[in-house]
Amino acid sequence: MVKLNHVRVYKSEENLAREDQLAHKIAEVAADPVEVTPDVTEMVINRVIDNASVAIASLNRGPIVAARAQALTHAPTTNGKGSGVFGITDRVSPEWAAWANGVAVRELDYHDTFLAAEYSHPGDNIPPILAVAQHVGASGRDLIRGIATGYEIQVDLVKAICLHKHKIDHVAHLGPSAAAGIGTLLGLDVETIFQSVGQALHTTTATRQSRKGEISTWKAHAPAFAGKMAVEAVDRAMRGQTSPVPIYEGEDGVIAWMLDGPDASYEVPLPEAGEAKRAIMDTYTKEHSAEYQAQAWIDLARKLHKEHPEATDPANVKSVLIKTSHHTHYVIGSGANDPQKYSPTASRETLDHSIPYIFTVALQDGSWHHVDSYSPERAGRPDTVELWHKVTTEEDPEWTRRYHSLDISEKAFGGSVEITLNDGTVITDQIAVADAHPLGARPFARQQYINKFRTLAAGIVADEEIERFLAAAENLPNLGPGELDQLNITAAPGVINLSDAPAGLF
Repeated sequence: MVKLNHVRVYKSEENLAREDQLAHKIAEVAADPVEVTPDVTEMVINRVIDNASVAIASLNRGPIVAARAQALTHAPTTNGKGSGVFGITDRVSPEWAAWANGVAVRELDYHDTFLAAEYSHPGDNIPPILAVAQHVGASGRDLIRGIATGYEIQVDLVKAICLHKHKIDHVAHLGPSAAAGIGTLLGLDVETIFQSVGQALHTTTATRQSRKGEISTWKAHAPAFAGKMAVEAVDRAMRGQTSPVPIYEGEDGVIAWMLDGPDASYEVPLPEAGEAKRAIMDTYTKEHSAEYQAQAWIDLARKLHKEHPEATDPANVKSVLIKTSHHTHYVIGSGANDPQKYSPTASRETLDHSIPYIFTVALQDGSWHHVDSYSPERAGRPDTVELWHKVTTEEDPEWTRRYHSLDISEKAFGGSVEITLNDGTVITDQIAVADAHPLGARPFARQQYINKFRTLAAGIVADEEIERFLAAAENLPNLGPGELDQLNITAAPGVINLSDAPAGLF
């Protein structure tokens, strides 16, 4: 059974024993040699495919071009053979591969998610763990074990410790989880992983302004930075360097000054010794390229497009009221009080965090596309802008309760909608989870992950390269030491022009 670990702030004179510190308990989980179960192994393969699909679709977007250019200025180091970068055959130093690939995976906001007390994209663990695995010549089994740990630690932290309430970005849980996953991959001892986790946390706490107002390209870089810091933290710890202790519980530590304060306490679930790491099974991916809380709303809007075409014309609509959870209302709804969420000239990063925009476009189009639905032409269409400005959100306590429920069978990320027409007709409907959710109308299974990859890679990757990669990914448990390069994907000739990259310092 998962054990709840009581975590609170300690004064320095209380001298909290190392083995009682959360970072040490995380390290013990990472160092536990327990085997990965078959269903978890299969889900790891799904997420490797999922990450690759969204990364490939991003290869020529600005943040990826810049991050890749930076990575290419850092050649492989002497203690390994380096790591691959999505789309090209060049090898770079592992921390820079984690950086470039992390940006590519996150850019479209299109990979997996887990939501509880905090928000997360657990697939962000894969780029740094895979980069290190390729650098050291690890096997597929080693990689699977590392990824299972990364998911486990991130999900467990997300279940227990809220960051956004204190305006701390959610990647503060990613640094420790990626460091722990790398520790598992490399078979490091508890003390080394403990120091890695502490350093990774210490260097990855930042504010949520990266996801507020006019959202910038840093949104995609933030998790990549956390992954890069995790790689560097492990390297330092392996060289005998230590971290602030206790990093979570200290009177000048993260909890006391960045989170709930000196009187705070949390109950963090972690697997017992010998217990399989299964947290990846609680996570879910995206069918649509948008913030996860938008997934169900896109599905509901598509349904309403077919059933009520009259609601797609702003001339017929008086108002659209979306009743949803606290998070959806205050972060990506009208409760955020961000005028940019209603601006037709807003950045793509802002629009994919605007429920009013997303619901409007999906309602009018009856579909969603990772590029076309965000184009300036689409956002600026007059009838869209008119209808969009009639959409508001409000918090519904019951949907907030279901959002935070620990019962997976009732946990929900949707809500209800009331579309009031000018003739007095009120159209109502609701949705609890996205169609692709494990409890949704059309849950994602292996074939859906493969179809997502094929769709996003079409025209970017040659057909034979698509087939080669998918075969390698599905054979991941059997890949031997040094064979993880097979998880690299090369773009078709002419897709990437490295000379077009912007110049920088390096």
